[in-house]
Amino acid sequence: MTTEIEIVPCLTDNYAYLVQSGDYCAVVDPSEPAPVRAALARRGWKLTHILNTHHHLDHTGGNLELKQETGALVVGPGKDAARIPGIDIGVDERTGWEFDGRRVHVLEVPAHTRGAITFVIDGHAFTGDTLFTLGCGRLFEGDAAMMWESLSKLMTLPDDTLIWCGHEYTQSNGRFALTLEPGNGMLQERMISVNAARAAGKPTVPGSLGEEKLTNPFLRPYSAEIRKSLGMETASTVAVFGEIRERKNNF
Repeated sequence: MTTEIEIVPCLTDNYAYLVQSGDYCAVVDPSEPAPVRAALARRGWKLTHILNTHHHLDHTGGNLELKQETGALVVGPGKDAARIPGIDIGVDERTGWEFDGRRVHVLEVPAHTRGAITFVIDGHAFTGDTLFTLGCGRLFEGDAAMMWESLSKLMTLPDDTLIWCGHEYTQSNGRFALTLEPGNGMLQERMISVNAARAAGKPTVPGSLGEEKLTNPFLRPYSAEIRKSLGMETASTVAVFGEIRERKNNF
């Protein structure tokens, strides 16, 4: 069974994703219906499922219209079902999910929202606004310790897992990362590729988890250079992570 993924740009910098396998096609985090509709027509795919990583409107805004038009089932975080428009199936780590006969790994990754989840389908992790390429989400409904625990859970996935996140933020995330770890040669190289992609109007997603571990400051609070940049050489991992997040908020 092969899985095909189509990036669907929405709003100003959001990404929805079409995930197609056999007779099944899911859209992940449709913020608005029109671009999803156009992508489905272009590919000739029939929508069967709508997957939501969290409740924010820029990830669920297309749910009801697409569900009404296609009869697609809405799958989202069971622990936040009251805030997911049109939800039919609530999932969590225990239940997981099944897509075209294959097991889908569901990770509960709260902090951006209390019910945030990640869907992992055949080595593709749809992380919403928890883990971004070169970044992580803001702590709207959790604290630094909760987000670090969620990111640590994602870091247990294989290094070749591809990260499909909710926004095109890589370039600005990378500029921030370089202020903390300017001596990271892999980060410098990655930013050359990121800047070239953006100059050409191309997406910077997906990135591999292995690449994130080597270049994303939010996964690197143990880095000696980052700790020195922050003046936090002896601080706890969570304290360093929290300071990185606070500085990004004000970057």
